[in-house]
Amino acid sequence: MKTRVERDSMGELEVLESALYGPQTQRALNNFPISGKRMPRSFVETLIQAKGAAAVANNSLGLLSPEISEAIYVASQELLGDDFMEHFPVDVYQTGSGTSSNMNANEVIANIASKQSGQTVSPNDHVNYGQSSNDIIPTCIHVSAVKEIKAKLLPSLVHLAKSISVKAKESKSFIKTGRTHLMDAMPIRFDQCLSAWETQINQNIDLIELIIPKLSLLAQGGTAIGTGINAHPKFSEEFCKEMSNLTGHQFKSSDNFFSQLGSQDTIVALSGHLKTTAVSMMKIANDLRWMNSGPLAGLGEIELEALQPGSSIMPGKVNPVIPEATAMVCAQVIGNDAAITIGGQSGNFELNVMLPMICENILSSLELLANTALILSDKAIKSFVVNEDQILKALSRNPILVTALNPIIGYLKAAEIAKKAYKERLPVIDVAERETDIPRSELEKLLDPKKLTEGGIP
Repeated sequence: MKTRVERDSMGELEVLESALYGPQTQRALNNFPISGKRMPRSFVETLIQAKGAAAVANNSLGLLSPEISEAIYVASQELLGDDFMEHFPVDVYQTGSGTSSNMNANEVIANIASKQSGQTVSPNDHVNYGQSSNDIIPTCIHVSAVKEIKAKLLPSLVHLAKSISVKAKESKSFIKTGRTHLMDAMPIRFDQCLSAWETQINQNIDLIELIIPKLSLLAQGGTAIGTGINAHPKFSEEFCKEMSNLTGHQFKSSDNFFSQLGSQDTIVALSGHLKTTAVSMMKIANDLRWMNSGPLAGLGEIELEALQPGSSIMPGKVNPVIPEATAMVCAQVIGNDAAITIGGQSGNFELNVMLPMICENILSSLELLANTALILSDKAIKSFVVNEDQILKALSRNPILVTALNPIIGYLKAAEIAKKAYKERLPVIDVAERETDIPRSELEKLLDPKKLTEGGIP
């Protein structure tokens, strides 16, 4: 393939003739052939936006000429309108500050700006003016996280919570055997069971919403180590103003750049909330799998929508594929959180040096949860059918119903009746009628499953 010779501060090297990037990007490609995974698209998009915002800010402060500033801004906008990811090949596992990705953006934008404007636009002196990789990479991690949360994750979780709420109302009349320790327990209505899921998801929504203001505080302006060297004192303010205009979300300068560069505590906290969300969704997925189990040799309380054949060898088998996919996603998000937690500890003095890995994992978790919440909602929650015959059959023979008689006959006598009901495989009402002097008509009232889901003392 044809190449051209480029020069940087370390000397000359060959770069693909057709590439828009330059020598520093090429060095990264040579140095890091590790995973084949590029930085996330949402991050790269934000980085390109940030370069345009920086150019506008520097022009308003009189630090870049209007011609250079406009050339950079127009180049960034044109790049965003194209299939820009082909120009950003740097591996996730690169220098810990993300310098390679920052210079990738600087070189591509400078190349486009120079060709289109006829100006000589420098990657370092113009596109990167007033910036360091050490502040723009943390900035873009925060901004891209906010964008993904607001545009994808929160709407998906709200959709999931609403779907659960609607299903709960639809299934309020169904009563099933409750379970603790996977063993038969007192009756519970389907809407009560689903209300727990809805509350879990809504609590996660609340926690994620609470962290958005912290994510909206940006590192930009701290430059190399947080002191703001080579950046105008008002650069951060102007940058945040333009970034807010470009994204439609409100961003502000952090009141302490040192913490923003040296740590990733806010992202670690966000990851913790995403892990909790994953735990909640895995709980829901596992409940669905258990209730759907069988259909003959399991619980068989519900029937999930049949989406695809379940076996390559067993004809007619259908599996709970959506809950299974959900559980795998949740496991991955929990794993991502572990990586992010370790990454967050890698703030060595004035700089965290695991930024690209943290970025890839947090944005991956956001995307996975957003996509999965929609699928779980639409292909499992909305469409499952309650198997009423099965739940009534189990409920009528549940000896644990005798719990309702505790206040009348005492715990020990109730336990004796339950054991006999188990042993003789009889409905508990039959054994209670035989072993107590309580009339059957009264027992029917006391042991009514619907009444038992309402709590209180008989």
